[in-house]
Amino acid sequence: MEYGTIIEATGQVIDVVGVIAIVIGVVYAMLDAALRGLRRVSPVYTRFRRVLGRAILLGLELLVAADIIKTVAVTPTLDSVVVLAIIVLIRTFLSWSLELEISGRWPWQKWRDGRNADGPDADEVSARPAASGPEASGPAVSR
Repeated sequence: MEYGTIIEATGQVIDVVGVIAIVIGVVYAMLDAALRGLRRVSPVYTRFRRVLGRAILLGLELLVAADIIKTVAVTPTLDSVVVLAIIVLIRTFLSWSLELEISGRWPWQKWRDGRNADGPDADEVSARPAASGPEASGPAVSR
């Protein structure tokens, strides 16, 4: 196989994986929202938007990676690089917009409330029942 053919095939595989990530995310978000609605577990809508937005973000990142691989590695002409730059700008704007919708913050803003991006979501924490009894105050500390 020729180098260009391998790179082109790799880009196409990553394209397909990006689309699959979006489709699976849409299906998962819809099933999750449906189950939450049937069980009357709050929140439904905000969680649906967040899960869907995260799936779209993941898919967009994979699609940008595929475009970079296919454009720069296979046909690095000035025209193809300009087209790639426009595509990356549009997808970056979409990613930032989705991130703002999901988290309520721009991607470059730090978490001010002590949570990180991998921690529990605010609505999931607020939906949990408050702990009571001795375990609510934390472990005992001896001095």
